Parts: sequence; structure tokens; C-alpha cells
Amino acid sequence: MKKRVLSVIVVLSFILSLASLSAPIIAQADEKTPADEFRVGMEAGYAPFNWSQKDDSNGAVALDNRAYAGGYDVQIAKKVAEGLGKKIVIVQTKWDGLAPALQSGKIDAIIAGMSPTAERRKEVDFTDAYYESQLVVVAKKDGPYANAKSLKDLSGAKITGQLSTFHYSVIDQIPGVKKEQAMDNFSAMRTALASGIIDGYVSERPEGVTATSVDKNMTMLEFSDEDGFQTTPEDVQVAIGMRKGDTDQEKVNEILATISPEERTKIMDQAIVDQPAATEDSSGETAKSGILADIKEIWDQSGSLFLRGAGLTLLIALFGTFVGTALGLLIGVFRTIPESENKFFYYLQKFANWLLSVYIEVFRGTPMMVQAMVIYYGLALAFGISLDKTVAALFIVSINTGAYMSEIVRGGIFSVDKGQFEAAQAIGMTHGQTMRKVIIPQVLRNILPATGNEFVINIKDTAVLSVIGVADLFFQGNAQAGGNYKFFQTFAIVGVMYLIMTYIITRILRVVEKKMDGPSAYVQINDPDEVAVQEEK
Repeated sequence: MKKRVLSVIVVLSFILSLASLSAPIIAQADEKTPADEFRVGMEAGYAPFNWSQKDDSNGAVALDNRAYAGGYDVQIAKKVAEGLGKKIVIVQTKWDGLAPALQSGKIDAIIAGMSPTAERRKEVDFTDAYYESQLVVVAKKDGPYANAKSLKDLSGAKITGQLSTFHYSVIDQIPGVKKEQAMDNFSAMRTALASGIIDGYVSERPEGVTATSVDKNMTMLEFSDEDGFQTTPEDVQVAIGMRKGDTDQEKVNEILATISPEERTKIMDQAIVDQPAATEDSSGETAKSGILADIKEIWDQSGSLFLRGAGLTLLIALFGTFVGTALGLLIGVFRTIPESENKFFYYLQKFANWLLSVYIEVFRGTPMMVQAMVIYYGLALAFGISLDKTVAALFIVSINTGAYMSEIVRGGIFSVDKGQFEAAQAIGMTHGQTMRKVIIPQVLRNILPATGNEFVINIKDTAVLSVIGVADLFFQGNAQAGGNYKFFQTFAIVGVMYLIMTYIITRILRVVEKKMDGPSAYVQINDPDEVAVQEEK
């Protein structure tokens, strides 16, 4: 009877743990975009269209991570919001997450330098164009293709473009090109070009002007209509993406029509001037400085953002590891309960074990990035459950960690000598008492190194949550590198911060392990006289 009661208690405890973790999610299930807000999604890392900065200078708009978004897209978004009579809200989201965020209701519009291609129109409605540019190739100024006058001159060049954009598809028009793997963002492409991994990347003219003005080692290749990329008008246009059937689309078109071509050009020219990419001296030449000076400058400009990102990273990792370990212990203990003789409880155990096996296999067998996309965007799209980004991050890391920790706990239980189970049963202990008083204390010590390792892994793995816009340390570093163009220096700072966090956590865990182990050596004393001497000491 006691075994059956324990079985039910463990099952209920596990369910209640999941329920308590899910409570914030359920509470937000009815959350919709407020009627008085116009939520716009953008990378805030594609200068001069959009970038992030630490203050509200030059008309920047506050983000939810205490940073600010500026650029051409932001100014257009402000005009649209004003015309709609709504408050502008910028939601910083990675490029791959923009369409899912729009479809799931996280944002009302995409204003991020997006072209209204036929493929995108299948899932997203687009307004009239709010900017029109031309395609260019950014290459190294001292490279073998710096003087290319036509696409034919790029034969043999290693060229890439941004993932999920038409920039990448037009590379096929270059005869004999070595088409490299598409990259996630422009920061990555600029870094690859500077390091010689690629010979060039396809971009739009405003971004090319920015890249070459900031980095004098880069050059922008422009081609005539006959010798350049063959595109359709929609390829080189930039429009606002909106949900299918959105009734505000016609009104947004009316607002865009009030912005003259001259005004749009003026806004873009000003965005190029305002972007926080480089400092220039009075002579107009980029100031020269060493790597250490650059690092100090970046820290002075963005150090507070990096610290906030590091704080969020630690919060997510700590919470996820703690809750995941608790889930792992519950699952591990439940799976050790002997099979009940009662048919009802027997089949209940079997069913619960099957559910737990599915949970473990799914979350151990799929990447956390995929889990984040499915949970954050999928729940909103399929069930209307809208999660806060931070709450979603805590939930995702916790259940992912729980799947791994359940197997670690299982190994920890098996590592305890079988004779201890038998001895506990011999003196009349129930299974629950045996686990609580004999086995679990030893398991906690046995799994401590693995738990610490999982904590360190979670600190680093929070970086994948940038796909849903969680402003952790990596997300902040990526955003700042997209604006200041100093990739090595920026990520050197980020790397050192990750190293400091993981090193400190590792040292703390080593101290905890030693405390749990007690004295490293014990002296066995058989002589009563020696005992007396030791007691006097």
C-alpha cells in the first residue's frame, strides 16, 4: 500500500512541478498586441537600415532590454506608427525569427530592409515599397577582385550572401562563382571577408556604403545594368511585411505615400551619418587605434549592455539548472519505484514511464534552438499562447536540462552499491525512506560534477536563444558588432566575459564538492591511550 501511495505522490509531484513552471505561460495565454501599440520587428544590427545603441540619440527608440534601436527603418516605423495613432514599439528579433514572430502575433509588422519577393508573399503580405536600392558586392580593397567591372570578372571568387534572402540566390548569376554557404547575418559576412574566408558578399548599396566608409580595407563593387545582377523591381525594393489579411495594410500604404522620394533619401543619408560605426577626426579620416584601444572604446560605449546580457545569461542558466535538476531527481526517483501489484497502479506507472521516456528522448534528441522556435513561436501560432521572451527562455532551458539531468540522476542511483538498498530493506525501510535517507544524499554528491558541468553548458547554450530575441550576452555582442564593425574586438570582450563566468562557477562548485566530501583523510585509532591524546588535541 505504501508503495502505491508513494507512486501516486511522485507522479503528482512531477505534474505539479511542470504546472508551476508553466503557470506564467498559462497566465499569458490571452495576451495580445495592445490596440494602442504598433509593434515592429527588426534585427537592430543591419546598419544603416537598423542598429542598436545605448542611448536615445538621433531619434532612437527604446528596446525591451534597455538598449535603443536607430536607423532608417526606425524612422520609417515612427512615421507609420504616428499615422496610425499608435505608440511605436521595436522588438529586436533575429532575421530568421521575423516571419514566425509576425505570423504568431508577436509583432504587427516587419520593417527590417526586407524585400517583397514572391516566395515571401506566400506567407506575408507586403505594403508598397518604402525604399529602393541596387545590388552591390562588397570585396577586399587589396583583393584580386577589387577592380571587377562586371559579374564575369568575379569568376572563381568565393561569394556568399545572407541566409533566407534573395541576395544569396542571385549569386548563381556569376559565371564560375564559388558559392559559399549562406551566413546568418552581415556581421558574420564582414568578419569572413576581413579574415579572407570569402572574397566578397552580396549586399544592397546603403549597407555597402556603410561597410566601406567604416572599414577602409573594403571596397564596394557597382555594376551597370548590362554587366550586373538581373533583378526584378521587387528584388531591389524594400517593403513593410504584415500579417495576411491585416486591415491596417491599406492605411499604412496611405502613410507611406505621404513620404516623398526626396524625404526618403534625406532620411537614409542621415542614417548613414548617424550610425555608431566609427569615429572620424576633423580631417574626415577614420581615426587609427590599436586593438586594446578599440576594446576600451567598445567597452565604454557598450559595457553596460554586455553586463546586462551577462546577468540575463546567468539568470537563465542558474534557474534552468536548478529546476532541471529538480525535474531530473523527480523523474529518476519515480523510475526506481518497484512495479505495483495493483493492476490500476501498475498500468499508471507504465503509462507515466512511457511519457517520461518520450519527454527525455525528444528533448535530448533535438537542438535547443529548434525547441525554442517551436515553443516560443509554435505555441503562439497554434494555440494562441503568448510567452514573454525571458519566461520562454527559462522554461526552455529548464525542460531541456531536466531531460539530461534525469539520465544523470539515473546513473547516480545505479552508482550506489546495491547492498545499501538491501540493507535498508532488511531493517524495515520503505522504498521512499530508502531513497530519501540513504540513496538521494549519496546521489546528490555523485552527480554534483555532472550538475556543475550542465550549469556551465547552460551558460554557453543560452546563446542559441537569440533566435527568439532573448537579449543574452551573445545577442548583445552580435548586435553591437553589427553596428561598430569591430568584430574581433567585440567578440573578444564577449569571449572573456563567458570565460570569467564559467571559471568562477567552476571554482565555486569545486569548493562545494570539497565541503561535501569532508576531511580528505581520516585516522583510524585502536589504542585507547592514543584516543585520549587525540581528544586532548
